[in-house]
Amino acid sequence: MVDSRIPAYREAAVVMKNGHFRVEIPIEADDEVGQLGKALVDLGHALETKFDEVKRLCEITEKMNAGLLLDDVLNHVFDSLRSIVPYDRIGLSLLEEEGKMVRARWARSDAPELKIEAGYEAPLQGSSLQRIIETGQPRILNDLEDYLREHPDSDSTSRIVEEGMRSSLTCPLVAMGKAIGFIFFSSMKSDTYRDVHIELFLQIAGQLAMIVEKSRLYEQLVDLNELKNKFLGIAAHDLRSPISVIKGYVGLFLRGYLGDLSESHKKVLKDMNKACETMLNLIDDLLDVSAIESGRLGLEMREVDIAEYLRESHTSNNPLAEAKSIGLKLVLEAPLPKVAMDPDRVNQVISNLISNAIKFSYPKTAITVRAKGAPDKVEISVSDQGQGIPKEDLPKLFTEFSRTGVRPTAGEKSTGLGLAIVKRIVEAHGGRIWVESEVGAGSVFTFTLPLGQAQPAK
Repeated sequence: MVDSRIPAYREAAVVMKNGHFRVEIPIEADDEVGQLGKALVDLGHALETKFDEVKRLCEITEKMNAGLLLDDVLNHVFDSLRSIVPYDRIGLSLLEEEGKMVRARWARSDAPELKIEAGYEAPLQGSSLQRIIETGQPRILNDLEDYLREHPDSDSTSRIVEEGMRSSLTCPLVAMGKAIGFIFFSSMKSDTYRDVHIELFLQIAGQLAMIVEKSRLYEQLVDLNELKNKFLGIAAHDLRSPISVIKGYVGLFLRGYLGDLSESHKKVLKDMNKACETMLNLIDDLLDVSAIESGRLGLEMREVDIAEYLRESHTSNNPLAEAKSIGLKLVLEAPLPKVAMDPDRVNQVISNLISNAIKFSYPKTAITVRAKGAPDKVEISVSDQGQGIPKEDLPKLFTEFSRTGVRPTAGEKSTGLGLAIVKRIVEAHGGRIWVESEVGAGSVFTFTLPLGQAQPAK
């Protein structure tokens, strides 16, 4: 006769297989079947604990992978792993100088004072850490004071004991088959790591090793980008002076200060003058890009009567439109409030949008600058009756050195930087910019400037 408890145990096993580990099963007598029931309940509790542990580790790993800056990732590790592994301190050291030195990169501790901080270093050769690298296996020290008595010359152990730690677990960090450093878990209690599952620590170390490499590469890219911006700034600044000098002398020749010129000479000098202007515009754009990307775009904010400001901008840009037989219209939808902005930088935005509209428009068409107010912003648009922009080219418009399939109608030159700079300037003011376009009908570039009090320059 089959024990009535067996079907219930079988049903409980199926339930646990489907991910529900808390099961109610009859145990009753303390016989062999009852012992099986108790074992099944214990298994359910163990599986639930392991499942929660894995789930929690996956959540932590996902957040770790989302980070780019190493310090942010490590601080998240320190704040999040306590529910899975025990520690009062976590430290991370990296192999430097072609693997010859171990240098502390980061540490956090519950102790009042860190005794091993970022920058602390020691040779790898001959150290106890060398064995960890060679074997790829963690090291557990459950009594740091006893270890220090046996190794009195260990400066790092002396420091960590002075900090208050009494046991430690050290895991190697290996990324793409190469050792890159160590992660140290330490506790203020002895024997903390006597019964821990080493596999869990190795899993954490493996995930962290890849994240460390990603973060280091990202930081290197940031450094290289800063170096690039610095180089661009220096190169552009140094180029500006000699080109300005050349342009100045060309102007003297053209104005007749250095003698009479033939028409052929004047034509050559005019071409030289135009080339200098193109180069100076490119240099100014490069200087702006360098300033923006390095965070040095200072805004001189002040309150401006936007209606009067746009009238002046219309007057200054009108000759460019007239030279190409294009009408430049200004439409102001009253009332327009005062706006906190940097007049010079916003002038760059408007002038760039108007000059682009002129470049890509045909003679005998019209360009309209329109401004209207809203409760929290002013909206300014520049619309043309030009060629329009193909849909596939729209995403390229606001990126550096972008080129579209549309060409200026009179062969005008472009650096490919203007709209990228315009976007950065608008966003620096807290606004946004977008474009609507239809091939054969024209384009409308619109940007917003938020209302508010003028802020001091950054």
